[in-house]
Amino acid sequence: MTDPFVVVGGDAAGLSAASKCKREDPDREVVVFERGEWVSYAHCGMPYYVKGEVESLADMLSLSPEQISERGIDLRRNHEVVAVNAEEQTVTVEADGEQFEQAYDELLVATGAHAVSDPIDGADLAGAFTIHSMDAAAALRAFLTPPEEFDPDGFGGAGEFVDRELVEAYADREPPESAAIVGGGYVGVEMAEAFSAHDLDVHLFQRPERLLPPFGEAPAERAAEALRNHGVTLHLDTEVDELVGDDGAVAGVVADGERVPVEAAVVGIGIEPNTALLDGTGVELGVSGAVAVDDYGRTNLDGVHAAGDCAEMRHTVTGEPDWVPLGLTANRAGRAVGQTVAGTPTPVGDIAGTAVVKAFEMECGRTGILDHDHAREAGFDPVSETVTAGSRSGYYPGGAETTVTLTADRKTGRLLGGSIAGEDRAAIRIDTLATALDGDATVGEVERLDLAYAPPFSPVWDPILVAAKVLNGTLG
Repeated sequence: MTDPFVVVGGDAAGLSAASKCKREDPDREVVVFERGEWVSYAHCGMPYYVKGEVESLADMLSLSPEQISERGIDLRRNHEVVAVNAEEQTVTVEADGEQFEQAYDELLVATGAHAVSDPIDGADLAGAFTIHSMDAAAALRAFLTPPEEFDPDGFGGAGEFVDRELVEAYADREPPESAAIVGGGYVGVEMAEAFSAHDLDVHLFQRPERLLPPFGEAPAERAAEALRNHGVTLHLDTEVDELVGDDGAVAGVVADGERVPVEAAVVGIGIEPNTALLDGTGVELGVSGAVAVDDYGRTNLDGVHAAGDCAEMRHTVTGEPDWVPLGLTANRAGRAVGQTVAGTPTPVGDIAGTAVVKAFEMECGRTGILDHDHAREAGFDPVSETVTAGSRSGYYPGGAETTVTLTADRKTGRLLGGSIAGEDRAAIRIDTLATALDGDATVGEVERLDLAYAPPFSPVWDPILVAAKVLNGTLG
């Protein structure tokens, strides 16, 4: 075989691309290089594995290396691509202490992103984690498990990939009784729930004055209330100075000059795209620092594509490049690139930043542009309204208050974004708004949507319709 399609990165975008290309063009040589052991895993499931809600690491594997090979894909784990030569169309690969060159006809860079912890001194102490790898999740769950209850064979089919030395070192420790979480985004909120499930005294530190900044005010307030109701101590508008240790292990967190004693910590202050591999190649990066690509995931260099958490995509509201690293975005973009490489040009699609998260029983969703400053920078004149309505008919049991915020452009009435918070299937309602954004709908058009009604599911006027009706009245 000739004209190899080479993929750097063996997770969501990379393996979606490899699988789709091989399916569409079975005779194409497809090679995937992954620098670590783990491939095709559910990153978003890690907090729920730490919590114990997901029983085994193996449950979070989408494809095993054997299944990938059965698809005809040449998967090479523990092979790190260390250089790209776009002129020669080769990559330099390092494995077992040696290097070799691999030629490519088409190249996909799907190197993902990495957790940021550098600003926090002490993040390298034992007992401090960033939940951005399966090994970290395995080690933290082992740390939370009493030594006499730890099962070294409890990883299912994922046991062969686990960093045993790391995990067993934590399994030998007595479980912590208290924990600090630095950062109140997705990971921070989810890990607060996970730690609480292990009966830890949990402190969450957030530098901004609200949790979940991209979700807006109402979801942030309702999520904070839910965390407090479950015993989580929130330190909002508080900057962490450092993690401090005792004998090399986490013993406390210093924030705004005060020390809070804790025995474990999770740093979840954000991620950055992995683009260092492309340094010096001439590949253009966007304003976000992620790789700039066109509608088909192609970079400015012939034959070089990028997808997933290392690449930008176009925002459906602004029409401009943006970087919102999420699971569906990576899978969808990788699949499109694979189909393009196989001979059928396929757009990677736009993004709206649609996301959901839960804080115990409280569900939160967001999509599009909610922040007024961001909207103005994009040329809009934003107007927002927030309403609270029942999730079901008032006489039907099980309903709960659902808070909806909608933002629109005053001049055109176009919907710009929305958020939802509530306890009764609230988060999934955000998909209605995401669909409306993709169709450039006005608030008036959202108000006239023919949404389903039956007492167990929704009142006659769904909370989204109520919010659209109120905002449409404000727009006049």
